[in-house]
Amino acid sequence: MIETTSEIPVSSLRTTTPLLPVTVIIPVRNEAHNLLRGLESLKGVGEVYVIDSQSTDATIAIAQSHGAKVIQFHYAGGWPKKRQWAMDTLPLAYDWILLLDADEVLTPELADEIQKAIQDAHTDGYYIALQMYFLGRRLRHSGASFWKLSLFRKGLGRFECRLQDQDASMADMEVHEHVVVTGATRKLIHPLIHHNVESLSRYIQKHNEYSNWEARVWIDGNRHEEDIQPSLWGTQAQRRRWLKRHFLRLPGSPVLYFLYKYVLGLGFLDGVPGLIYCAMQGIQFFHVKAKIYELRTARISA
Repeated sequence: MIETTSEIPVSSLRTTTPLLPVTVIIPVRNEAHNLLRGLESLKGVGEVYVIDSQSTDATIAIAQSHGAKVIQFHYAGGWPKKRQWAMDTLPLAYDWILLLDADEVLTPELADEIQKAIQDAHTDGYYIALQMYFLGRRLRHSGASFWKLSLFRKGLGRFECRLQDQDASMADMEVHEHVVVTGATRKLIHPLIHHNVESLSRYIQKHNEYSNWEARVWIDGNRHEEDIQPSLWGTQAQRRRWLKRHFLRLPGSPVLYFLYKYVLGLGFLDGVPGLIYCAMQGIQFFHVKAKIYELRTARISA
């Protein structure tokens, strides 16, 4: 199903003890405009794998120039997807894995906190908050604050598989699957910086793939006890999943979802970027509902 090619420059072979002994995995596809900032923040990290999907821009050159190990991932559908495949397949050198996106930056404060956190023998995973910048402005409201289980011990964290039968139209990396860790978890204090510098055209293109996936999950998704279960009173991920499930059933839910983020979530305090972000979230909701209707209609008439 998957071919790999590895391009590892001599400069990627580290001869000194890393300041942060973790393996970083970054999935990419044409991320030259994002990747440089993130890689520059990882200079003291043990090893960095950049998992590329045949980029046509300068992504590979930028990754190699910063000592990253570049692996080509060819997706032909199914499971696992990009990050889980990397965790299952690559010879990871360190006991801790840190999952980052190309537009995320590791701050010195967070790096210091991680250095201390991974010494705790009683904790196997850590949630890290995202501090999001959208259209040049930090979103302090708008429901744009996320916690991701991004740091965990090798072998103890896996992505939930919410849909077994997937294809390339749904993106080749995990969308809203979450990492589930076997063992104790807790939150770190310092956030990752998330610089969304995509054009709105690229943003819409990527979220079109995400809505393909969400519609299929709604109709055909797997249900496993070990997966994150929707719950209004659970973790942030459980609460978001519960809200989406119940919002989708309501008439006019895309408008309600926009109002939930823009009014109740105080998105209006984030100015024009907040308005655009909340509107895009409502539109995404509409796309998911429309595609669910399309799938159901096609199956009835088949």
